[in-house]
Amino acid sequence: MLENEENPCISKSTRLPRKRFYRARAHSNPLSDSHFPVPISPSHVDYSLHYPQFFQSSDIVAGFKKIEFADIGCGFGGLLISLTTLFPETLMIGMELRDKVTEYVKERILALRKANPGEYQNVSVVRTNSMKYIPNYFEKGQLSKMFFLFPDPHFKEKNHRRRVISPHLLDEYAYVLRVGGIIYTITDVEELGDWMQSCLEGHCMFEAITEEELEADPVVKLLSSATEEGQKVSRNGGQTFRAVYRRILPCV
Repeated sequence: MLENEENPCISKSTRLPRKRFYRARAHSNPLSDSHFPVPISPSHVDYSLHYPQFFQSSDIVAGFKKIEFADIGCGFGGLLISLTTLFPETLMIGMELRDKVTEYVKERILALRKANPGEYQNVSVVRTNSMKYIPNYFEKGQLSKMFFLFPDPHFKEKNHRRRVISPHLLDEYAYVLRVGGIIYTITDVEELGDWMQSCLEGHCMFEAITEEELEADPVVKLLSSATEEGQKVSRNGGQTFRAVYRRILPCV
């Protein structure tokens, strides 16, 4: 495209990508085979592609900054964009299975970096299947926060194995979360909310965060307001069901 031609995918006023050109199905089947590159191990993740201001080459030196926040199924990146201003020195990444949505978030981040020099350098996105490849991206105890906002409810009982919160997947999340790390979940489907809370409550490596702590945590306020889904629920006067748990020491 010639430089003087307008890109219809970019808003003339905000210079940000337009969502309508990146629309996709609301959810994808996480058990289907998708084709995209996956790092062999966390040490093979090329941080320079995601955070060029922090990493000048693909060689990662032990002790350098590492990703601490992971937004699983990040959608259009609303939470990530909000978090990056609250935690400008913390590396964070969104993990999204849908290719068009991932591309939108990439373009959104690049546009924000261009419009705000020096900002939004700590946020990135990757197309991947987090239900399969979490250990390929993160080391043991690497993460301090994980987010699961308005995940696919998979209503049919035969499809409950596709849910992103389950007893066996919590084992993997507990592996990559450091002790004291927090897992945030929210949904507008009561049955799914009960399911996620039950799974977390029944896992010996997680304990519920107290109401006092939730009130003091600035991140909690973003769970229902920062994402497109959360805003839609709010506009429609819907109810949300939240479960926030802390990673604790291994079972004895």
